[in-house]
Amino acid sequence: MVTLALYNLKGGVGKTAATINLAYLAAKEGYKTLVWDMDPQGSSSFYLGAESSVKNESKKLLNSEIGLLEAVQSTTYENLDIIPADLSARQADVLLSEMKQSKRKISTLLGSLKKDYDLVILDCPPGISILHDAIFFGADWIVMPNIPTTLSIRSFETVLNYFKENDLDASKLKCFFSMVDHRKNLHHEVMSTFYKDKYFFKSYIPYLSDVEKMGINEAPLETFAHSSYAAQCYRDLWKEISKTCIQ
Repeated sequence: MVTLALYNLKGGVGKTAATINLAYLAAKEGYKTLVWDMDPQGSSSFYLGAESSVKNESKKLLNSEIGLLEAVQSTTYENLDIIPADLSARQADVLLSEMKQSKRKISTLLGSLKKDYDLVILDCPPGISILHDAIFFGADWIVMPNIPTTLSIRSFETVLNYFKENDLDASKLKCFFSMVDHRKNLHHEVMSTFYKDKYFFKSYIPYLSDVEKMGINEAPLETFAHSSYAAQCYRDLWKEISKTCIQ
């Protein structure tokens, strides 16, 4: 089983859209895939038509009051399941701060899934906190979407420095450009500079309305706009991620 954590220090960078589209493409290829929505906003849960069936389920998962497999819900897509989020996920840092070996908590929970899934994708909330330390430790790969702007790249550099300063495995970090607007020279300049960096995939996701329509359709892009340029970009990104992180 391989675990990908879709993460960024910033919000609004296309993390959830990538989670859903990559998960769908993995499932379509036959990988038994699970999305664990860890963000209190619950956007991945919304896209896949899922809601927590137990009150304060996210909190109870971290407290081990219920097991991850008990929280799994099937979706309408073959090979694709989800653990939905609720607002109790906002209490994650408080809960973990009271636990011994909190850094290993996510890793321990994920261990219960190894016999059931080939791929688990964590849709992570933005920030750097105790929860994120546990995610950084427990996930096999930390996949960061980055808008090619100064502030977004600064966030990447902040995370990279955080890994190095806290003896975290920086080789887990992989990045891709998201919400790329070809009309902006700055985007081209930033991408050209950072494509030389070993942390960045060559594939990128454009800023197009088709991606935004995922919210209207409540579905992965591939299911309603298969022939679109954005869908092709997600397919290219998945191929690159699959080759690097899974195969």
